[in-house]
Order: sequence, then C-alpha cells, then structure tokens
Amino acid sequence: MAFVVREYGEADLDGVLALCASEGWTSYAEDRARAHRVFTAPGVVAVVATIEGRVVGFAYFQTDGAIQAHLSLLVVDKEKRRAGIARTLLVYAFPLLGAVRIDLITDSARDFYRTLPHKEQMGFRLYSDRTSRQ
Repeated sequence: MAFVVREYGEADLDGVLALCASEGWTSYAEDRARAHRVFTAPGVVAVVATIEGRVVGFAYFQTDGAIQAHLSLLVVDKEKRRAGIARTLLVYAFPLLGAVRIDLITDSARDFYRTLPHKEQMGFRLYSDRTSRQ
C-alpha cells in the first residue's frame, strides 16, 4: 500500500470530515465551512495522507513557528492503521511547523506516542460552560 503525504487543500475536506465522522468527532463534521477555516487558519499546518487520491490520514497542528506546536488532531482510516501513516504525517509536518516540540493530548493512542521521542506529562483540556466536551 503506497500512500502520499502532502499539505491539506480544500479538495481534501470531504475525506478529512469522513475520517472525523468515523471517529465520532462531530465538532468538525457538523460544519464544513468552519472546519475548512480551522484547517487553513493562520498558524495552522494541516497535512493529509492519500492512497490513489483518497484521504486515509490527516493531522493538523497549531504552531507559533518558532518553539511550540500543538497536535490538535491526528486520524488514520481504521483499515489503514499500523502501516506507518500516522508516523509519516508527523515526520512530514515537523519541519513545516518551525517548532522544536509538539504537545498533544490523547485518550486512545498512548502506546503509539510512546514509540516517539517524548516526555510524558499530565495535562488538562479546559472547556467554556457553553462548549460541548468532545
């Protein structure tokens, strides 16, 4: 299975949203225009992995371009996992970020992230009273 990794473009949006929906991440899939604005906002780096033009992986980051970046979302099609796609998305994106480190939170992929050079720390995700907890 050969996949191609490149920067995200608007033509990738439906494929990205399908991946999000398959994970139950409705905050992206419920509003296409908002999702595209998020993935192309200033300070955002977004990358996709495709096989024969179909999006099978996606990652998006927020970065200050100098020191700090945050991995906001990383998803790979369930049928294509364990093929190096997630790791390749991270490796491809790192130089685009201009940062020396990436912070992230995860509730399901600890074992994967532990295979990468890292320092594990406790973290929190804060919500406004108006925001759903997705």
